[in-house]
Amino acid sequence: MTDDFFIQTYEKYRNNIYSVILNYVRNDADAVELQQEVFMKFYSYKKDFETDEHLKAWLIRVAINLCKNHLRDNKRITPTELDENIPAPENEDFSDILVIVLDLPEKYRIPIHLFYYEEYSIKQISEALGILEATVKTRLNRGKNMIKKILEKKGEDYGYKKRISKSS
Repeated sequence: MTDDFFIQTYEKYRNNIYSVILNYVRNDADAVELQQEVFMKFYSYKKDFETDEHLKAWLIRVAINLCKNHLRDNKRITPTELDENIPAPENEDFSDILVIVLDLPEKYRIPIHLFYYEEYSIKQISEALGILEATVKTRLNRGKNMIKKILEKKGEDYGYKKRISKSS
């Protein structure tokens, strides 16, 4: 692997990998450390990749495995709330919906992130997470319903439903 190829790959996928990792570990310092570990593994990887999609899938699979190992090894440490002052990676849209997604339980958060933010297919998510495609579909559906309920509740908190019903 040439240094140029490594740098190009790092620049192209660093934000994606960071987002996936942050979704798992929910801690900026750990996410940065694990992101570096992913790219160290990539740098020492000796085989060629068939396509850019194959490379991206490999990087995300490595990131997920490292996150699972990290969480297993640090079970005794209680997770802290997600720091709201975490700087957003370049060119990322951290909207209200992303904040809601980050608050979802992991089993819904990860498939939603991979499907909507990384544009993985249900089959790719199934393979990456080692679960059935039907399970991915169920988790996506339940996660979307959870997001919808939270958004509806926020709408009620701001009086949106009252204004809509008065104008009807």
